[in-house]
Amino acid sequence: MKMTLMQHFAEFRRRLLWLVVIFVVSFCFGWYLSPYIENILVQPLLRVWNNAQMLYTGVSDGLMIHFSLATLFAVIISLPACLWHVWAYVAPGLHKKEKQFAFPIFVCSPLLFCIGACFAFYILLPFVFKFFIDMNDSASIPTILLPVVRGYLSFAIDLIKIFGVAFQLPLILILLNKAGILTKQTIQKFRRYVIICIFVLAAMLTPPDVVSQILLAVPMWLLFEISLLFMNNNR
Repeated sequence: MKMTLMQHFAEFRRRLLWLVVIFVVSFCFGWYLSPYIENILVQPLLRVWNNAQMLYTGVSDGLMIHFSLATLFAVIISLPACLWHVWAYVAPGLHKKEKQFAFPIFVCSPLLFCIGACFAFYILLPFVFKFFIDMNDSASIPTILLPVVRGYLSFAIDLIKIFGVAFQLPLILILLNKAGILTKQTIQKFRRYVIICIFVLAAMLTPPDVVSQILLAVPMWLLFEISLLFMNNNR
């Protein structure tokens, strides 16, 4: 059934209000759960550093950390609902082929993001923190390491987001191929340059240590090779 412009606007407003409600409720839960979220985020550091201590540098640090973590929790919880409402809003106007093209985006994109985030949390962060701790311990003079809580959380969350976004690479390549914009032959022809770009991008996005750069570049390289298997040989 076709809808008028005002009906489309009313439908859009109704779904937007639902998303606002979900975000606000999630934020309230996130505010309550923020100490537990903070405890989870410091686990990669605690796994490689016994008797760890961290530092608050301002009176308002606790408040700002609660607010940041509650917002992060609300965004994560609201994202599936947001994707579902977007799909429910646009799907009735799509043709069958367009639905087959768009639906995998809504399913695979969050899944790939979660895989990348878990990879960063369980594998990358302990390696990076161990590297930094060893570098501080190797100083020629006695040192005391007291990471600032806000700086640590910002660093950890940024790396998790970077890996989540980086793991979208195969989805982007496959969609460009299905749309006829990028052919498999073209990618294979420039494969060596793509690999070089992957390592350069990994060096730009990660901290200045070889371990974290390799831990981002190698999975992206593997994902790139895997994406080639799902591409069509169109010309």
